[in-house]
Amino acid sequence: MDKELIIRSSSEHVDFALLKDGKLIELHKDEDGNNFSVGDVFIAKIRKAVPGLNAAFVNVGYEKDAFLHYHDLGPKLPSLLQFTKRVSTGKLNDFSLKNLPSAKDIDKDGIITDVLKSNQSLLVQIVKEPISTKGPRISSELSIAGRYIVLVPFSNRISISQKIEDKEEKDRLKRLVKSITPPNFGVIVRTVAEGKKVAELDKDLQNLLGRWTAMCKKLRKAHHPSKVLGELNKASSMLRDVFNDSFTSIQVDDEELYIQIKDYVHEIAPKKESIVKLYQSNVPIFEKFGVERQIKTSFGKTVSMAKGAYLVIEHTEALHVIDVNSGNRSNKEKTQEGTALEVNLIAASEIARQLCLRDMGGIIVIDFIDLTNAENRKKLYNHLREEMKDDRAKHKILPPSKFGLIQITRQRVRPEVNIKTREENPDGLNGSEIEAPIGVVQKISHDIEHFFKKDYKKMTLNTHPFIAAFLTKGFPSIRSKWFFEHKKWVKVLPRDAYTYLEYHIFDRDGNQLK
Repeated sequence: MDKELIIRSSSEHVDFALLKDGKLIELHKDEDGNNFSVGDVFIAKIRKAVPGLNAAFVNVGYEKDAFLHYHDLGPKLPSLLQFTKRVSTGKLNDFSLKNLPSAKDIDKDGIITDVLKSNQSLLVQIVKEPISTKGPRISSELSIAGRYIVLVPFSNRISISQKIEDKEEKDRLKRLVKSITPPNFGVIVRTVAEGKKVAELDKDLQNLLGRWTAMCKKLRKAHHPSKVLGELNKASSMLRDVFNDSFTSIQVDDEELYIQIKDYVHEIAPKKESIVKLYQSNVPIFEKFGVERQIKTSFGKTVSMAKGAYLVIEHTEALHVIDVNSGNRSNKEKTQEGTALEVNLIAASEIARQLCLRDMGGIIVIDFIDLTNAENRKKLYNHLREEMKDDRAKHKILPPSKFGLIQITRQRVRPEVNIKTREENPDGLNGSEIEAPIGVVQKISHDIEHFFKKDYKKMTLNTHPFIAAFLTKGFPSIRSKWFFEHKKWVKVLPRDAYTYLEYHIFDRDGNQLK
């Protein structure tokens, strides 16, 4: 299994495409204007505590107040409030927590109005980004994520990732981490720490303690509300969370970002530094690695799969519904049950990919093709669980119901990735949309004729692949007719990233013609 990370940079945002064996499995966008990312820490003001919800609405600087439930306060809330107040007023200069006064933990079944008051200042962390009409979901149980460990202030608990199954390794890591962790700090050991030496863990810990100290220093001069600790940039945070030995290539088309990523990979995995490459070509990076084509075919309402089968994905306010269809696949199985099982297994793999790719969250209901054999239903369920085991979002899969439906709940912490694949009808009829407009060909022909008359030579036309095929296929093709009439050849280059109606014409020096 080979993994590649393809990074495309523009002036407004950075796109990240994660490929596994050439297939797109994750797509992320880092936008400059997103100031409320998961992991960001804010010094915030309590707007109003609501006993009926046992929660508080908190001003973090977003247009809608953030939501803080009592269960997200953490037992050490009094210590956090006391520490925040003393640091903000300049009365405390030691941020190590070693001399932290002991304060009584809050009751786990208490009421919000007993512990929080309006206009009170509080350190909070984004755990769920603003989605639709809702503000961010926040917690006052702070944590700072590193490569191997997660640092948890105001705690003394050492936890080991459940994905590390070897009991001896768990005990070894717990012993090592306990020996280097300062008092009043807890630690969660991540899966990638398996087999690592104490020096690597300590280096990661010191880096996190440094970030904690820098945050505390900012508290003194910070406005309330404001961000005091930002998550790493998207490139570094992605590499921190998903980078492993299976990565074979990281391609970046921006020199500044390339240097940042190379430095970060050198820090976390020096032996893999050579896989980071600066992409330099006239062909757009997502075009070169087939990402654009996969985006266009993966985000529609209908998703094609192998052997003619396809999925229909519907989104509603309450849940997502996925219907599995066998389509026109040729039946190589001897029975209907065998055909249904084969299509369902293919669909389960594609559904696991789609959930990550679109970052679908909440309740997902899947209508697989009916299976009468209990053994086959179990095989399908186990296959789906196996395909989703690498999904980093928390999820739960229920066995097939009596109606043959499989239900999944998946953690939603960011807005769903939703890329529009349909476009306006070029005829502009009643605002209708179509999948394959061809009216643009006439406009292209008109422009080409215009530039021929101006005596431009060796022109290059960049356009959508369908339009390119329409212009160049068959004999005589439209392009051939241009040549026979004007004795000038036009180079036609398909561009997957373009919409159906988009095209650009360049001269021999690569300058765009207007």
